[in-house]
Amino acid sequence: MEGRTLGIVGLGRIGSEIATRARAFGMTVVAYDPYIGAERFERLQVARADTLDALLPVADVLTVHTPLTTETRGMITVRELAMLPNRAIVANLARGGIIVEADLLAELQRDRLRGAVLDVFSKEPLAADHPFRTMPNVVLTPHLGASTAEGQRNVSVDVCANVRDALVSGELSSAVNVAGGDEVRWKELRGAIMLARRSAAMARALLADRGARAVDQLTLRLGRELVYADGLLLSAAALGVVEDVVEGARLNAVNSRAQAETRGIALAVAPAISAGQPHGVQVVVRSDGNEMTVGGVATPGARPRITRIGRFTVDVTPRRTMLVLTNADVPGVIGRVGTLLGDAGVNIAEYHQSRTSQGGDALAAITVDGTIDSALRQRLLSSHDIRSVTVLTFADSESDADDTAGTVS
Repeated sequence: MEGRTLGIVGLGRIGSEIATRARAFGMTVVAYDPYIGAERFERLQVARADTLDALLPVADVLTVHTPLTTETRGMITVRELAMLPNRAIVANLARGGIIVEADLLAELQRDRLRGAVLDVFSKEPLAADHPFRTMPNVVLTPHLGASTAEGQRNVSVDVCANVRDALVSGELSSAVNVAGGDEVRWKELRGAIMLARRSAAMARALLADRGARAVDQLTLRLGRELVYADGLLLSAAALGVVEDVVEGARLNAVNSRAQAETRGIALAVAPAISAGQPHGVQVVVRSDGNEMTVGGVATPGARPRITRIGRFTVDVTPRRTMLVLTNADVPGVIGRVGTLLGDAGVNIAEYHQSRTSQGGDALAAITVDGTIDSALRQRLLSSHDIRSVTVLTFADSESDADDTAGTVS
């Protein structure tokens, strides 16, 4: 493979290992990962592609190493495959569904691509009569890396090392439950945990939709009734920033801070929020010199509410599926948005419109039942006076609260 170019989508833990090995074989390595800072690219001696479209035309071999999320599902379609050089090789060792298999099959059948290496499939196990099974230029493996003798030995060594660290130095970064959990008022904090996590995820997504790339700083501010739990809530916020970005890791409130810091994200707790918000939570995320503040209120016994998105005041529950739209403050926008959602069979749960001044900038925070696919998002973006559309999909409320409490399923 000497002299060829390896294109990596996702320069996380596994992508970085692939890059190191590829360089040892004399390959040029280029990667696309909007959530990784420039320092890591430089340390790995990997060229940085600013967009996926910029990576594809130079990749003689394309390999994918990202988690499967709403952002990455169907990321590689016939359009992206057509941008690869003729006779390129495609490898998916991450998750089935990132590459649209029907599109990959078509490109292989017409012999434009040299071959494919597939370790994961959108439906597993792969059907016995699937065309991939009989194609001479396709290598299939059953995603059993952890089942090898070497993999099992490494797991055993990791377990022993984690027990040693817990007993010798008190290091509990791989623990199942948060240290000190018995002392924390979990019932009072469940809403605040969820709010910190979802506020951070929302801030990250809003910055990403504005073109910002890797997050470099996260700052948490809390009301006076929550300052005693600042460490736990900072962990929840860190989880919101790195989840759906880190591949190959089981994330929880115990290890999220370490994962964030590994990716070069500075974490801090700022002075408390003013006395008017005793149960307030605010998360400030910084990326590429841009900042986004998202926060709300998590009063015990009540559902948490998002009350601030950037410079806009809102009041909405961060439900499973949420839209954040920016638009010009002109008549008719709300009606057009409602009509587009209704025509798509999407029911609105809450719709809160906020503006800075009459005729100025406006923002809508909308929670809905169901999902918003890329086609519907594009129709919303194409609507007159709509400037941006950010789609957020969270875990179900109960399971989300349990996860951030430090429980690993």
